[in-house]
Amino acid sequence: MPKTLPVALTLITATLLLGACSDKVKDTHPQQLVTQRQAVFKKMTKTLEPMGLVARGHKDYVKVEFMEGAQALKDLSSQPWVFFSADGNYPPTKAKPVVWSQAAEFKAATDQYLATVDKLVEVSGSADLAAIRSAVDAVQKSCKSCHDQFRNER
Repeated sequence: MPKTLPVALTLITATLLLGACSDKVKDTHPQQLVTQRQAVFKKMTKTLEPMGLVARGHKDYVKVEFMEGAQALKDLSSQPWVFFSADGNYPPTKAKPVVWSQAAEFKAATDQYLATVDKLVEVSGSADLAAIRSAVDAVQKSCKSCHDQFRNER
């Protein structure tokens, strides 16, 4: 038997064992509701990040770019909520059960978030950096508030 065969078998075995140790649960639901909403939230985060850099003075305000970013966030902000349907509470969700048991509170938090995004869009072209900073902060605080109340952090 060639000497490379035991080494290859050892590497394959180690890879399989390490893969089995992963705590990442796959979304096997037919509609993949968790995966879909997580994908939208990731896009929302990536869209908000450059605006946060502007608000913190780490990036220059460019009116057209900022307005496009705010509008893109608004377009995305209406998307994830449909994936929180009654059959969307299964692993690998990070949502707490209160999303479903306290649906009115979750809806109120969602509406609050959407209002902060609307305000961001409203001030996005103003070049008023104080108003922009305030609007970005409000969006970020709304995200955090919702996470604190409705999301399990792992």
